Amino acid sequence: MTRRVEAESTALILVDFQERFAGAVKGFDAAVSRASVLASMAQILEIKIVVTEQYPQGLGVTVSTLRAALGEYTPLEKTVFPATRAEGFDLGGATAAIVAGVEAHVCVAQTVLDLLDAEIQVHVVADAVASRSNSEKDAALARLRDEGAVITMTEAVLFELTGGSSHPRFKELQGLVK
Repeated sequence: MTRRVEAESTALILVDFQERFAGAVKGFDAAVSRASVLASMAQILEIKIVVTEQYPQGLGVTVSTLRAALGEYTPLEKTVFPATRAEGFDLGGATAAIVAGVEAHVCVAQTVLDLLDAEIQVHVVADAVASRSNSEKDAALARLRDEGAVITMTEAVLFELTGGSSHPRFKELQGLVK
């Protein structure tokens, strides 16, 4: 098993970037901005994208900034915390997952732990996750690292997936972070 993220075996999971979290979650807008880069990257590289919404009737739908980056998609509605336990959750055969979302210490953490239990290689994108406080986010990332997840950053994932400037879509992908 490779420790690097590879486009052909990876899915992107975007957990609960919803309207009602915008005012309550510290760093929400910054995390949405990075998640939007990840969504655009996944579309360019044809990586499967799973978008979840926790009880959208109460928490609203995915925020407009991220919806714009996703284009046409169907969110996976859930009332359980881990995305993996939502009806219809499917990685399409991927053996690795890039995970971003809110809140880091609840839905993101429980999703990552389930993926690790299923022997999926997990890359948690630290600048694309958020919680109500920095201490909750920091504790979640430390725990997930201890459990075996790779903690990474948006640009690191993007450039790891390209492998270098010879990648046929490199310039297009590079433009996402310039």
